[in-house]
Amino acid sequence: MSKQYLTTHTIDDAHITDIFSLAVTPHQIISASGSSDIKIYTTSEPDFPLAQTLDAAHKLGVHHLAASKDGHHFASAGFAGDVKLWRSEEGQWMKKGDIVDGNKAGEIWAIALSAEGQYLAATSVDGRINVWDNVGGCKKIREFETKGSFGMAIDLSVDGRYTASGHENGGVYIFNNDTGRLLHSLPGLIKAVRAVAFSPAGKLLAAAGDARVIALYDVASGEQVANLSGHGAWIFSLDWSDTGEFLLSGAYDGKAKVWSIDRRECVATHTETDKTLWSVKWLPKTGRNEGFATAGANRSISFYREATGG
Repeated sequence: MSKQYLTTHTIDDAHITDIFSLAVTPHQIISASGSSDIKIYTTSEPDFPLAQTLDAAHKLGVHHLAASKDGHHFASAGFAGDVKLWRSEEGQWMKKGDIVDGNKAGEIWAIALSAEGQYLAATSVDGRINVWDNVGGCKKIREFETKGSFGMAIDLSVDGRYTASGHENGGVYIFNNDTGRLLHSLPGLIKAVRAVAFSPAGKLLAAAGDARVIALYDVASGEQVANLSGHGAWIFSLDWSDTGEFLLSGAYDGKAKVWSIDRRECVATHTETDKTLWSVKWLPKTGRNEGFATAGANRSISFYREATGG
């Protein structure tokens, strides 16, 4: 059984360059690109109006965003090696601080925030995984070592217990944040891993990249439990729906796919553009219908909602 999603709105030329990252809060979607500005749009209105622009947030542009699940915090990582922390105060986003670690350009790459925004995890060019305490003076509290391959993707489980990373050499790792130890080195992907994502309940980890398949792993055992096949190009972005029933993916060829986790199959494919989708995100649920947003090399943000029957 397939699902149908309709394009409800597109923000054309949302940025002047490729949009590399999206982040979602309960009422907003945040976008960032190769330009210096970060933009925030309201998701509770049908035309997704621009709510705020953070001018000159990163001089050389932004490659990753991460938002806390509570919607009060987000982080941005720039091409100059700068990482900034932002907090929502009375409906406006304000800069809260910086992660300062002798950062060089590219030193910090992918980033993830814990559910309440206290912890920031980041990958590095040499494969290290670092975790900072944003409340305790932005001090580094963990440093995990891998085999030295460029860390291209990272995620924190919702409960904060685990950090997962994906690497250029195909490596996928899960670390226990409580013990500071490696929990699993996961098999199955021999090409660059560009996206990793924990399911909302933290029981599954999805990983994908240049192998063009999505591997699903059982977090407790480290066992690979499924391969989701159907993409014909490199996969750059993954995002779980709130219930964990569906997984969203975006690829180099502009295709976005929705996967049923129960059925282990693709239930919807959408192509708004033939240009790269750098980021795809589920939107906050409104009523019974789920929706998602896509962004990438066409410099626009497209919004989809599940079609209703009847």
